Amino acid sequence: MCVCALVLSRLDYCNVVLAGLPATTLAPLQRVLHAAAQLVLNLRPRDHVTPALRELHWLPVPRRIEFELYSLVHKIHLGRLPTYLSDLLTLAADVPERLSSSRGNFIVPRTSRKFGDRAFSVAAPRAWNRLPMEFRHLRSTPLFKRKLKTFLFTAELQN
Repeated sequence: MCVCALVLSRLDYCNVVLAGLPATTLAPLQRVLHAAAQLVLNLRPRDHVTPALRELHWLPVPRRIEFELYSLVHKIHLGRLPTYLSDLLTLAADVPERLSSSRGNFIVPRTSRKFGDRAFSVAAPRAWNRLPMEFRHLRSTPLFKRKLKTFLFTAELQN
């Protein structure tokens, strides 16, 4: 499990800043994940890695980024992160003229450029608002993460 400690922790470290990047930019990180899976399962260089990732229950890099993004917003929603992060998001319930306040949505700021869409203040509420309602009201972070990983893993299998 040295691979998990050394490689996967580095892949997951601050990967939220990679939200919204094109697949070509994330491809080198995905190759590192594939190499780690080959190492763990002792696969030959020409063996397919996708079944290995499924066997190990490892999410691909774009889904890992989503997982971290959802986890941060969940902790913000529960008030467990510093105010400098929570100040970046506005809960729709805090704005009186919003009708979606009871659904736990965040307000997504409008941007005029693709670069602005990748900002945490835009990407995080957009992702959170797409999340099914059953996840948004969970108060336990470990339970949220467990259900979220299962949800993302199942969604990845369907693609």
